[in-house]
This record gives sequence, C-alpha cells and structure tokens, in this order.
Amino acid sequence: MARKRSRSPQRDTVNPFTKESYSTHFYELLEVRKQLPVYEALPKILKTIKKEQVVIIQGETGSGKTTQVPQALLQEYTKIACTQPRRVAAMSVAKRVAEECEVTLGEEVGYSIRFEEVSGEKTRLKYLTDGMLLREAMLDPLLSDYQVIVLDEAHERTLATDVLFGMLKEVLSQRKEIKLVVMSATLDAEKFQNYFEGAPLVTVPGRLFPVEVFFTQEAEEDYVSAAVRTVLQIHSFEEPGDILVFLTGEEEIENACTEIQRQVRRYGESIGKLSVIPLYSSLPPRQQQKIFEDPPPPNSKQIPGRKCIVSTNIAETSLTIEGIVYVVDSGLSKQKVYNPRLRVESLLVSPISKASAKQRTGRAGRTKPGKCYRLYTQETYQNELQETAHPEILRSNLAAVVLTLKVLGIHNLVNFDFMDPPSPETMMRALEELNFLEALDDEGELTQQGNLMAQFPLQPELAKVLVSSPKFKCSEDVLTLVAMLSSHNPFVRPKDCEQEADRAKSQFAHPESDHLTLISLYNAYCAAGKKPEWCNRNYINPRSMRAAGEVRAQLQGKMKSLGLPIVTKDKNKSESIRKCMVTGYFMQIAFRQKSSYYETLREKQVVALHPSSTLTTKPEWALYSEYVVTSKNYIRTVSSVKGEWMLELAPHYFQLEGFPDTQGKKHLLRLRKILSKKQHLLI
Repeated sequence: MARKRSRSPQRDTVNPFTKESYSTHFYELLEVRKQLPVYEALPKILKTIKKEQVVIIQGETGSGKTTQVPQALLQEYTKIACTQPRRVAAMSVAKRVAEECEVTLGEEVGYSIRFEEVSGEKTRLKYLTDGMLLREAMLDPLLSDYQVIVLDEAHERTLATDVLFGMLKEVLSQRKEIKLVVMSATLDAEKFQNYFEGAPLVTVPGRLFPVEVFFTQEAEEDYVSAAVRTVLQIHSFEEPGDILVFLTGEEEIENACTEIQRQVRRYGESIGKLSVIPLYSSLPPRQQQKIFEDPPPPNSKQIPGRKCIVSTNIAETSLTIEGIVYVVDSGLSKQKVYNPRLRVESLLVSPISKASAKQRTGRAGRTKPGKCYRLYTQETYQNELQETAHPEILRSNLAAVVLTLKVLGIHNLVNFDFMDPPSPETMMRALEELNFLEALDDEGELTQQGNLMAQFPLQPELAKVLVSSPKFKCSEDVLTLVAMLSSHNPFVRPKDCEQEADRAKSQFAHPESDHLTLISLYNAYCAAGKKPEWCNRNYINPRSMRAAGEVRAQLQGKMKSLGLPIVTKDKNKSESIRKCMVTGYFMQIAFRQKSSYYETLREKQVVALHPSSTLTTKPEWALYSEYVVTSKNYIRTVSSVKGEWMLELAPHYFQLEGFPDTQGKKHLLRLRKILSKKQHLLI
C-alpha cells in the first residue's frame, strides 16, 4: 500500500522506519515534535555529526534533544545507542520514541536496564543506562554493533558515564567511523570540549517561561512537613497546574504522599481532586509511568483537579513531565559519599548545588509561567550551596569500576583518561578490596573468579557471595537473598501503625540473621501466591517484592548461562547461608564491646545495631550489609557469624598483623592459637 500522497512528509519529517502508511496519531505527534526547540536545529546537528567524530550538544531540559536527536540520526545511521543515567528515563523515553515512530517497543526501538532487556535483533535505536552500555562493552570492547553512541545527561557525571568517557576515547581512536554525541542540559562546555580535543559545540535554545521564585524566611526544621503544607496551600489557593515536589528518598516520599492524601480527604469537596504520585528509581515501570497520566477531572463543584508528583532528583533533568506549573524544592538530595580510610560508603542527605536548584526551578516553566517554592532561605542559596555537584567518581567506592575496567582489558589504571581522576588512595583501596575478594591476583591481574563476578550487575562483594553459593549448597536461598538486597526495603512501618507493622514483621524474623529474615519473607510471599493483598495485610511493600522476584529470575538465568549449579540443602541451612555471606562480606564484620556497642575490626569505628534488626540477642560477631550514618553510626541488615568461620573462609584477610589493637583482634589471635592446636593434635 502506497503512502497517502496528500500528506507525504518531507525527508526530515519522515518516520525513519520503513512503513507503508501513517496514522492520524503519527501526524498529531509530528506537529507536537515540530514545536520542540531542538526541531529546527536538527539539520545543523546532523550536518555537524556527519562532519565531526565527536559533537557536544547543549540544550535545556525539555528542548526535545533526548527523543529527537537519536530519531534524526536514524536517517543516516543504522544502529544507535543512547545512554541515560537512570532506568526510569531509559524506559519512558524509549516508550515515547516508539510511539512517535509508530513501532512496537522492543522491536525497532527498545531499551536495556539492569535486570530488564526489551530489545532484539531488529532494534536500531536502543535507550539504555550508562551501566548497561559498560556491560555490553565487556563482551565487545569496541562496541562494534553501533555506528553512533549518544551519551545523554552527561552533566550528571555518574560513575558509569565518567568511565564511558575514558573508554570511548580509546574506541574513537581505533574506530574512525564511529560517532560520539555528548548531550547535556547544563555543562561546563569548555571543559568537555577540551577533554574531547576541541569537539564542536551545538547549542539548542530553551523554551522556558518565567518562573517566580520564593524562599522561606527561616530555615525549615522539618522540610517534609513544610513540603506537605506548601502542596496543600498551592492546591487550595493557586490557579490550575500540576505540582512537582523534590524530596530525598523512598521512605520520605511515601510518607509525604500518604500525608498529602490524608489532608486532602479532610478538605472534601471544598478543593479539587488531587492525584498524588510517588517517583523514585526502585519503583516498578508500571508505577513510574503514572507520572505521565492526565490529572483527575473536576469534582462535583467543577473545581479542577491536578497531579502532585513527589520525586527524588530523578525528575530534575532525566524526565520531562508536561503540565508542571509549581515546584516545591526541599534543597536536598541523597548523595553517595565514600571514605576510603574507613572503607565506608554511605548515602547522606546533602544540600544540592546551585545548578541543581536552577534545574528544579526550570521544571515549573515548561508550559506556562510558573512558581518555585524553595524550602530554604535566600542566604542559604547564596552562601552555602556549591555552584555544581562533585562528580560521583570523586565520592564513590571504585571497586566495581576497577573490576569493569579490568574486564575491558584496561590494566594501566593510573594512566586511564578520567575527566576528573579519583584520588590514588581511593584507587588503591579498590585494588586492595578486589584482591581480598580474590577477583584480582597479587599482580593486579583479573582472576577466573573475578571474571565470573564481573558477569553479574552487582557490587563485587555481593557477586562473590552469589558465585560462592554452589560450594555451600545454598544457591537457591542466596539467589533469593541477593535479589532482596538488590531491591528496596520491603518492610513498611507507617507512623500510625508501628506496633502492628512490628508484629507483622516478627512472623518472618530469624533470631540470628536479618539476611535469613529476608529469605523467610520472600518464601512466605511466594507461598501466599505473590498477592499484593497479602503484602498489604502484612505491612510489606508489594512493589519491592515484585521487583525482587524479577531480579531473582534474571540472576537465576545468568547463573544457568554461566554453568553455576543452583542447589539447596535442608540440614544446617542457616549456617551454610551465613558462612557463604562471610566469603563476600568478611571486610564488613564488627566485634561486640563490653558496652554492648560494636567496633569494626580494621577501621576501629564504633557502631550500633540498627533498630530495625530482628536479632533477639547481640552476637559476639556481627556481619553487616550496610553502614548507615545518621545521628550515630549504625550497621544495618546484620547476621551473627563465628570467628572460626572468618579465619577459615578468609585467612588471607585475617592475617591480623596490620589490624589495630582491639578486643576483636585479641579474640581472633586467641582463637587462631586454639584452632592451630586442634589441627596439630589431629595431625
């Protein structure tokens, strides 16, 4: 069937995939696309990309660069990868582009995120997280499948993006035909141009309406309550328009959503309907897509309804949500901070940068003039906020990065071309940690086990536990545990139902291990038919459980493909699982002091068991998955382990000569003597 002649689009407006006809919806979307600021710049962008190997594109959030530039590239190139720093952006953008191109998502246009692949042999344009492109590079270091790599949201400077910068510079030197497009909302253009040896810059104008900014007169002690109050005031008194609230994390967001909904119900029909939608990275895709739904209709009094999205900084630049007129900015976000001397990586609530504050404000001016309510003072903004945030590579544990680089065949890490080189101390700690985990040998070369660990999209210590599990005949349970640890906290504890929630949690509790508690919970969830109603009755987050199930299935498939047996045993199951945990987490063990507090063995940090632990007694040795810094230092998700397990399973680490003199060290030295005597007697 021939195309309709009366509506034949020009070359620059043609659907890039071969189709016989176009629907009315295609042309409707085409008219919307033509209004985007980037649309007029596309011919210039394409011309520059054809001429140059590296091109930098700077354009405001909402200019359309993420959806339109890769589509335009399809006119000239057959296989394109476009990276996103966040999973929700990769999924939602791929869905939108598939709709604009009138193709099935997963065929010509697809996406790839951790534990989820929606693409195939026909895929010509793939949106994927920067981490997933790195994983593809492990199998194909020259990324020979692709003609163009688009690194989007480059200003976010995630760990994976910074590694990709350096890796792709090497690829560019070996593949002269490949093109690299670096796109960003706000960046230090000169720095990027210098790094990519004078790459040309194409600037796309923004399309922002004026936004009125309001500061608080005094600092807010409880910014979550202040955000809830502000939302209610906007909804009660301001003109129609949706609201976007920036908070710092899942628990905070869920609590705020619950409180906003409760307050709105109190007002009844005197105010319009309000649809309150949470947004954070661990939400399942179906839940994340709710942010794009229409606001609720007017109520019986014909008062217009509106949406209120309560989000982490995921909505700062990665996503464009139409209809936002009001922004409520807490001025805070959670940032990863790593202390190499203490070997502690924590998520800390920290002030955002001025660049982030500007991005958040800009979200209110996309469709018409808007308002931004900053829950901090003007003095704080001017005197306390940094101009830009520090790149993630300067504040992270680099063990996973170093393992990735080793698999990519990059052995001279000192000379690797980082845009901002991490400190030598952080790099040495990463190498030392991987050596202790037996992923690298004493010469710093990748071991067979290290290569196996790198095949899993997990932190090295968790990958080591999974790879070790067949040896302990507990891989079924460890698969479950790793999936649960890779998902967000499943236990819900509402403020008005704390005792009921604690009683519900106690039915899954294991007296010696929070890790075994998670396994018990997952098994009970499966036995109950994985029903959301069961989760709600037992104060369990059904989204976390569903995500854990999906992760488990992916990891199980990966284990099978690598030939790792999936086995289980009934006897001494608890001991086997905890021993297996020691193989990966022996560097995260603390000894109980006489004061009932704990002290980490090598770093000599005083810590306490987190109040959420299900352990009924305080064990002598506590292995922990998380180190949490709040009002004091806590260890969270803890298991009781034995000193002899530590000496047996990680003897290379527990040489003890370099450890500070602590009660824990003295205890292990005594234990080592006892075990040595026993072995001597047996001989």
